[in-house]
Amino acid sequence: MSLTHQTAPLDDASVIPPETGRPERHRLGWLDVVRGIAILAMASYHFSWDLEHFGYLAPGTVGIGVFKYYARGIASTFLFLAGFSLVLGHFPHLRRPAFLKRFVRIVAAAVVISIATWYVFPAEYIFFGILHAIAAASLIGILFLRLPVAITLAAAIAAFAAPLYLRSSFFDAPALLWVGLSETLPRSNDYVPLLPWLAPFLTGIALGRIALSRGWLKATGPARETTGPVSRGLAFAGRHSLPIYLLHQPLLYSVVALAAMVYPAPRPDPRPAFQSSCMATCTGDETQAFCSSFCGCTLDRLVEENLLDPLDRGQTDVEMNRRVSEIAGQCTMKARE
Repeated sequence: MSLTHQTAPLDDASVIPPETGRPERHRLGWLDVVRGIAILAMASYHFSWDLEHFGYLAPGTVGIGVFKYYARGIASTFLFLAGFSLVLGHFPHLRRPAFLKRFVRIVAAAVVISIATWYVFPAEYIFFGILHAIAAASLIGILFLRLPVAITLAAAIAAFAAPLYLRSSFFDAPALLWVGLSETLPRSNDYVPLLPWLAPFLTGIALGRIALSRGWLKATGPARETTGPVSRGLAFAGRHSLPIYLLHQPLLYSVVALAAMVYPAPRPDPRPAFQSSCMATCTGDETQAFCSSFCGCTLDRLVEENLLDPLDRGQTDVEMNRRVSEIAGQCTMKARE
């Protein structure tokens, strides 16, 4: 469940704040619908991950090709919507109580995800996933709410480019992995570091500012937000993205797990699966030559030390995780020689 695996907008600010003295609030119904479409796309990706995890899809399927860009598109969409919604809810004046309430909800949900995934997948738990990224980006986004749009767009470009030019072993320290500039990619089922993923969030802020200044946003009244059952259903999903995010994957995972108990998929040779998964993860940030050397080295060492099978089956412990990390570090240095 990588990356761009766990994805959610987690922002219900599809609301244009009322003018002073007017109690009614007007929703952007179309924005709720867009967020609802994104939440369904995220659920479909997670279901595919579950199928791969239990062996019904070929190993590495959801980490390469169309699936890879599908996942990145979903993550980018949610972060963009979060930045866009931050403008709708808090420009030109930050509404502190509303912002803090939303921020606390997201942080609390992020903590729940970290604890739950540590319990289920201790070797690949989510220490900085999409929720953590949205929370961090929201704090940074406050600084850009009233800055010129050109500065915000320039910062978005810089955030996108930073991992391409500024990677350093200094950021390999566990306390700095959230930044996104480490040379060694950490193992996690959802790794969405601040860089480059701050870029779509800031782009959302910039476009939100432009849309407000040019009068592009048309609100619907509180009693008639959207029309048609499909639109209403999608809008409902968009307005309740956080609980859907928290509940859908445990439900889908449980359904596929029960199916696997009744009709388990045949277990493939773990070597091609590891190689494919390693290459899919590595080539997102490194060259093909580096990844071929790194993944080949890591696979050979895991096989030599009889670590591949237990790793493939999720039968890990603290000592094994330490050894796997050491092997990854040694193979990283070898690949860079």
